Amino acid sequence: MRIAMIGAGYVGLVSGACFADFGHSVCCVDKEPAKIEALRQGRIPIFEPGLADLVATNVREGRLSFTTDLAEAVEAAEAVFIAVGTPSRRGDGHADLSYVYQAAREIAAAMKGYTVVVTKSTVPVGTGDEVERIIREVRPDADFAVVSNPEFLREGAAIADFKRPDRIVIGTEDERALAVMNEIYRPLYLNQAPILDMCRRAAELTKYAANAFLATKITFINEIADLCEHVGADVQDVARGIGLDNRIGSKFLHAGPGYGGSCFPKDTLALIKTAQDFEAPTRIVEAVAAINDQRKRAMGRKVIAACGGSVRGKTIAVLGLTFKPNTDDMREAPSLDIIRTLQDAGARIRAYDPEGMEAAKGMLQDVSYARDAYDCAEGAHAVAIVTEWNMFRALDLDRLKRVMAEPVIADLRNIYRPEDVRRRGFTYKSVGRV
Repeated sequence: MRIAMIGAGYVGLVSGACFADFGHSVCCVDKEPAKIEALRQGRIPIFEPGLADLVATNVREGRLSFTTDLAEAVEAAEAVFIAVGTPSRRGDGHADLSYVYQAAREIAAAMKGYTVVVTKSTVPVGTGDEVERIIREVRPDADFAVVSNPEFLREGAAIADFKRPDRIVIGTEDERALAVMNEIYRPLYLNQAPILDMCRRAAELTKYAANAFLATKITFINEIADLCEHVGADVQDVARGIGLDNRIGSKFLHAGPGYGGSCFPKDTLALIKTAQDFEAPTRIVEAVAAINDQRKRAMGRKVIAACGGSVRGKTIAVLGLTFKPNTDDMREAPSLDIIRTLQDAGARIRAYDPEGMEAAKGMLQDVSYARDAYDCAEGAHAVAIVTEWNMFRALDLDRLKRVMAEPVIADLRNIYRPEDVRRRGFTYKSVGRV
């Protein structure tokens, strides 16, 4: 199958490389010449485990290519995937669909013969209808179908998620389009991945509903963690106790500083705005978004409390900046609000992250960056563990204590056992545990 992938960002690049690895012929399109040139030379603009090797293999074997020429890629394609950004629109929080609609116009002008146009980008209900209208306006005689095929990729595990998905959602009522989509995903039949075909609007809503539900699980366990601290319970025991109920499940029940990243914050907000537009408000999701925003600053105050109530003039070592491990994504990362809260309270910040520091430099001011965890902790009055990178899970606590000005650890990811750390002479604070 010949596929054009419009957008060579995170979703487009991962999806394009995986489709190529299935044996399809994929051309990824992006308007940024520098990005395309870098990809042609094997330089990957994002950090995702295994992606560089996957891209290199499929480029070498001739199944994956990159171009800035959308028309050329679309003309040759049987299916065209739209995988451009849909950031929150400034001012009102709605998803900004300008890139999607522009892609639709350019696709319409270039496509030849029957073409399946697939929205891979996360888009609100009704976007597919507008994409269809735009294409029909540009090319009244065009033979095409618009399909919704939302992605469910976790940063840091995107390749595995694509190749071994829980499900594949295809939104269309066009039988020819469904046949094309089934052929594209046929290699996954061996993995017995269920393909769910539904109407386009249901598919569009499924992605937002899934992300909102997962955000709700995170926020729920975070509020339970706060309660645990007041009543003397351990949130990890509670999480295990409820997670073993197969109606609930154990995933996304890890207490911490709140969710961040490129999906949950903007998708919950977009769902809230869509629901309000249709006069069917999602009160639970509204509460989730508000609580999560407040929590990030609250975690900064937790670090301050661990330091005896004041950090003025003190150096705080922040371990982990990205919103989760195994990515370089700093979008909406809890570390941003935590650091600003500490700075507002008079603290000096030294930080270390194996992948996120370059991006952080453009988002934070007055932060010094370290070579590693121990360099970060040198002379610090407290260490705040903000992202649970594996390299932080087994730190030499004796060495850490020797280099610190004061032995204080605020573990916002609960990666250590309290008794182990306290036995080494540290003041230790975590989330939802006493």
